[in-house]
Amino acid sequence: MLYIMGKRMEPSKSVHIALQAIFGIGKTKAMLICKLIGLSQSVKINQLKRMHVEQIRRVLSRYFIIGSDLERLIQQDIQSFIKIGCYRGFRHNSRLPCRGQRTHTNAKTCRRVHNSTPYRR
Repeated sequence: MLYIMGKRMEPSKSVHIALQAIFGIGKTKAMLICKLIGLSQSVKINQLKRMHVEQIRRVLSRYFIIGSDLERLIQQDIQSFIKIGCYRGFRHNSRLPCRGQRTHTNAKTCRRVHNSTPYRR
C-alpha cells in the first residue's frame, strides 16, 4: 500500500487519477504533477518506483497547498469574512448559499440543517 500525504493510493489506478483523492488536487493539477515529474498518463500506482514517489511528495509539498493546510486556510478566509461583516460572511454565518443561488424554492437542505427541529413535509 502506498500513502501520499495521508491518503491511500489505490494500486490499480493511474497516477493522475489516484492523485485526485488528495484534497486540493483536481484533474488539472494532477496532470501538471505528472508532467513535472515526467510520468505518462498510463502509469499505474503499483508501477511507480521509490524515486517517483519521492518526487511526487516533493512537488506536492513545494508547489501546492493541499490537505489540512488548505482546509485551515479556507476556514480562516471564512472567519475573516464573518469578522469584517461582509455579505459573504453574513451568508456563511446564516448557513445560506453565498454565491447568488436562489433560496425561495431551493436550498432547503442548508436551511434545514440550521434549524433545531427536523424538516417536516
